[in-house]
Amino acid sequence: MPEVKEANTAGTREGGSVSQDPPKAPPRPPAKKPLGQNKKKAIKATVALVVVAAIMVGGGLALYRFLHSSNEKLGEIYAVPASIGSIQSKVSGRGTAKAKESAAITLTQSGTVQEVFVAGGQQVMAGDPLYTIYSQAAEDEVNKAQETVTNLTRDLADLQEELANLTVRAPFSGKLQEVEQFQPDQEVGKNQKVAVLVNDRKLKLSLYFSYAYEKEIRVGQSVQVSVPAVMQSYTGTVEKINKVSFISPEGAVHFEAVVVFDNPGTLTAGMDASAVLTAGDGAPIYPYENGKTEFYETRTIEAKASGPVVSVGNLLNHANVEAGEGLLYLGSTTIDSDIRAKAQELEEAQTRLDEATKALNDFNAVAPIDGTVTSCNLTPGQEVKSGDTVVMISNTVTMLVTITVDDKNISFIKPGDTVDLDWNGNVYQGLVTSIDMAGAQSGQGMTNYPVTLTVDNLDGSLMEGAYLQYSFVTSESSDCILVPTTSVQYFSDADGNRVSVVFVQRDERPDDVPELQLPEFEPGQTRTFPSEDEGYYPVIVETGLSDAQNVEITSGIQEGDNVFVNYTVTDGSYG
Repeated sequence: MPEVKEANTAGTREGGSVSQDPPKAPPRPPAKKPLGQNKKKAIKATVALVVVAAIMVGGGLALYRFLHSSNEKLGEIYAVPASIGSIQSKVSGRGTAKAKESAAITLTQSGTVQEVFVAGGQQVMAGDPLYTIYSQAAEDEVNKAQETVTNLTRDLADLQEELANLTVRAPFSGKLQEVEQFQPDQEVGKNQKVAVLVNDRKLKLSLYFSYAYEKEIRVGQSVQVSVPAVMQSYTGTVEKINKVSFISPEGAVHFEAVVVFDNPGTLTAGMDASAVLTAGDGAPIYPYENGKTEFYETRTIEAKASGPVVSVGNLLNHANVEAGEGLLYLGSTTIDSDIRAKAQELEEAQTRLDEATKALNDFNAVAPIDGTVTSCNLTPGQEVKSGDTVVMISNTVTMLVTITVDDKNISFIKPGDTVDLDWNGNVYQGLVTSIDMAGAQSGQGMTNYPVTLTVDNLDGSLMEGAYLQYSFVTSESSDCILVPTTSVQYFSDADGNRVSVVFVQRDERPDDVPELQLPEFEPGQTRTFPSEDEGYYPVIVETGLSDAQNVEITSGIQEGDNVFVNYTVTDGSYG
């Protein structure tokens, strides 16, 4: 019987070496078709060399396909038992790495380099000084821009105050008196009287006391105020003492004490009232004479801007109003547009100031980020000009890798997941930080979504611009039945439905062998599955996950079932 060499399905054997005696020439099988002796020897030698080479590098499956493309006869059946194991389904592709942060400092004015503190390749931290450049033009630009911003800010504040003044408001809570009458569209001038507002929530009383009581009366002292008209007494407080010289007809000198007390709502200004204080020894202290009540505060309300009357608020005599309440509303045809225009001017001026300030800072620059100086084109004494990029910094401690995932697999990945990355044999872990659903691009029947990964690169081994292979698990099965990928074949059943089939070895023909539309092979044609004469029978299976080596079988066979994989090649057998 000829020597049989099996296809290697377990991969390349690592370590050690293999030595063997020179092979003996196998007995020549009877040829079905006469061939020239030299030609037959050449074919046999070539086949033998290919077999040995394939076995040495673990390419059994590739060898099987190569040999089956010729006219050689089938060898022995190679079969393996269905096993229990785990399998994963993965998605893979490529992505590009770039630095998480980068900064380029470009000058906007000319100047002279004074000092340089860094060089290319140097590590810097944010805030580290980079260089100093003197530029009078840059300083002048900042001063000019700052002056413009200041002037426009003042102008805008004036316009906003003018807008606020179009509404005449009560300056404090109180009661309106001497109210002027206004009609819609009536023109109102600036400083025109609107009403008089009095604070009648409190009343005050000015009384004169002899200087003999100067040390007995103090601010905050309690006072009993009597109002004869209502025959009531109220508790008040000395709010103020004025050291005036009020001389009575009797020739006595008096000072003024201002007493304040709450108005219960039934009192008004001009009512007679008296007050009694108590001395330290308990003796009563009386004023020289009674006084008359006054409103605590009185103010004439005037329009602070001019314009036509738009509407009138609670502008009525004796109306009670609250502080800030709108009383009269004036209009303006230009104020709103003036404010918008001035605000736009200020925004543009602020932008110019920011740019000028940044330009000046660029002449006394500090590192804007942590990273490595990738270029520095400065030397002391050098003249530089606007538009020169003088320093570039990249933060490669953390890298960003952008990958694209199609719509079939995007649901298997989310922020916080990890993705395996490989670059030139170096393995990295990428952390999903964002999925740009809005940046999806469609084409060729699918949609691809940009996914951003962050990768720790503390040793600096990952270079900017590198193309990395990525992969991540979309699904996984554990403790499942596995068979080699090539064990699963596809045929049509009696109804023409496509089914998955595995050929299983049995001691005798099962009763449930399915009826399949199996192809017939001509003499000398390569077979791809075994016959019942060889003890193998088709079984319809359901498959699950698969990878490059194995397929998950979810139903149809059991662990330990011997399944057909392929035919091995027999040396010296030719068709």
